[in-house]
Amino acid sequence: MHPTFASTKASLVLIGIASVSLVSAQTFQRLGACPTLGCVFPPDRTDFLAGQLFDIRLEVHAPVNGTEAINGGVPDEKFSLCIQSGKGPCQDVTKFFNVKDPALEKWTFSYYEDLFAEDAGTPIVVNVASKAYRALSLTKPGAYTAKLTYYGGSRTVANWVVREPATKRKAKNVLFFIGDGMTQPMITAARLIAHKSINGRYETLMQMDQMDNLGHQMTHSIDSFITDSANSATALYTGKKASVNALNVYADSSKNSFDDPKVETIAELFRRRIGGALGIVSTAYIADATPAGLCAHTRDRGQSAVVVAEYLTSANAVNSTFAWPTSCEGPDVLFGGGAEQFIAGKGSPNGTDYYKAFQAKGYNVVYNNTQLQAAGNKDKTLGIFCTSNMAKWVDRHVLKENMKGLKNSPTGDGTDALDQPGLKEMTIKAIDILQQRSKKNEGWFLMSEAANIDKMMHALDYDRALGELLELDDTIRASIAHLKKIGEYEDTLIVVTADHGHGFDVFGGADTKYLAAQSTDRTKRSAVGTYAKSGLSGYMVAEGSLPNNDTIVFGTEGPNFPVQWNPRYAYAAGFGANPDHRESYGLAAKGPRVPATSGSDGYGVNPTDHTDGFTVQGTLPVEESQGVHSLQDVSVFANGPGSEAFRGVYNSIDIFFKIADALALGRTSSRD
Repeated sequence: MHPTFASTKASLVLIGIASVSLVSAQTFQRLGACPTLGCVFPPDRTDFLAGQLFDIRLEVHAPVNGTEAINGGVPDEKFSLCIQSGKGPCQDVTKFFNVKDPALEKWTFSYYEDLFAEDAGTPIVVNVASKAYRALSLTKPGAYTAKLTYYGGSRTVANWVVREPATKRKAKNVLFFIGDGMTQPMITAARLIAHKSINGRYETLMQMDQMDNLGHQMTHSIDSFITDSANSATALYTGKKASVNALNVYADSSKNSFDDPKVETIAELFRRRIGGALGIVSTAYIADATPAGLCAHTRDRGQSAVVVAEYLTSANAVNSTFAWPTSCEGPDVLFGGGAEQFIAGKGSPNGTDYYKAFQAKGYNVVYNNTQLQAAGNKDKTLGIFCTSNMAKWVDRHVLKENMKGLKNSPTGDGTDALDQPGLKEMTIKAIDILQQRSKKNEGWFLMSEAANIDKMMHALDYDRALGELLELDDTIRASIAHLKKIGEYEDTLIVVTADHGHGFDVFGGADTKYLAAQSTDRTKRSAVGTYAKSGLSGYMVAEGSLPNNDTIVFGTEGPNFPVQWNPRYAYAAGFGANPDHRESYGLAAKGPRVPATSGSDGYGVNPTDHTDGFTVQGTLPVEESQGVHSLQDVSVFANGPGSEAFRGVYNSIDIFFKIADALALGRTSSRD
């Protein structure tokens, strides 16, 4: 669904200058966060950390046709911007920031006003005059007003706030876990299948259940109430709302997806302010939105090759035209999948061998779990363990035959990537490397993502999604134990949250044997039990035992995981937004689900998926092949110094400010 990677030369790497359709809800906005003909980015209601770097983008629009047509389609090129601090005078932007006025930019874009216009093929054409001011910062806490004046007196006003920063550092290290797409109903379901309940009381709890502080964050984005993993990562990492697909930028209307106004991330700030060690771990391909969000700056999350290039270099190296004097400076640890961006070919930067590029910068490169565990801890380490996303916990541990025949070796030799580490192995190794590479009391920052919770929920493969969630919980438990062992637990802020939700929940139980024996969709539904008939979990008893057996037993994977993964008496769950599909409530034994396949009139039921199940009608447009994200708030769990700040209900942007305050990253002086 992303544009083809097109290349033009700029500094150290080739970048894709992609003409991307502007994100729009069914309200078909001309440009997100810009309801008037004058656009100011950062927009109204933006909060900053003191000293955080950001760009300003100004746009004046002149629609040629449609209900907003003005001035014969000629934009006002003599617009002006002034900045006011508190109740002081509103000074010209160049004087306020002591910068030169940039060159005027001009371009044209188009959009549809509504669905009827789209059906008729009648777009609105908009001519634009624009300027961009790069790498600015505000160090004085308080209120600011940015006033854009255009068309002889029209005005767009953006109210900004620089929050009062913490002056005392509480945490030496930060361990930031993200369960991609993880909601409280999923956590509840994972507890159900992996922890024994007797007479309504659990004998054991998940590690997330035992964290010291609990909060909830709201996940909506800047111009739509449903977010994706790119702009949700932007909120968590920068404290700024953004548009769908955007990574650490405000999406402007230009054709260049790398010239949008940037915002400095928590990782860049940590490197610039403290200089500590930085690690990024994910079970997704490493250029995916959540890991990329720590270092990359583009409105198009699909520019994977450039994301990898920016990991190794900087935004300046990607496009030297736009000054950006901060970066991740080459993370000390980078673990995940996505070998396509490293093997020489169409997916890698410039088509080159990017393993060699990392090695040339001093990285130790490993390709499997055996090499990972044998690697030393003193060097920067790149671990890429397969093409695409990494294998799912259920397939690595329970249905191992599914690992074969994929030809997904990270070296590109066509063999199978059978020796992949899990999230726990990658995270513990990352901690050890970061710990050895951190100097004095600089500490370290590590983000560890359980990415495939989200990917399996999209596929309506609930069992694999819950397996990924249980692996995350096991990783949190093991990390706490490891931090205690090495003497770093008391100095480490641990935060566990999600970036967004999915509309998943358990509503009852299902007798999968009875369901499979029925011959019609309506009689198959009789196998579903609700309320008193929902019964008990069959996942925590030995095969052949009834769910009401109170004997506590463990499966081959030990405690905190199901004894069996495909019991007769299973949970019955549903999804709030899905394509047409079939449901049998059993484990997909041959690999991750593909619930819908393409036909002449869009996506419909996959005839080879859950063949014993009954048909569930979709709730999405027929162009959608999978489930989609939901609005619901997501939980936040926290331990360690500064963790008390994570109690309560707050916006997703506040996660950034709470972590930044624990590290005392804000500065009220222009000096670092």
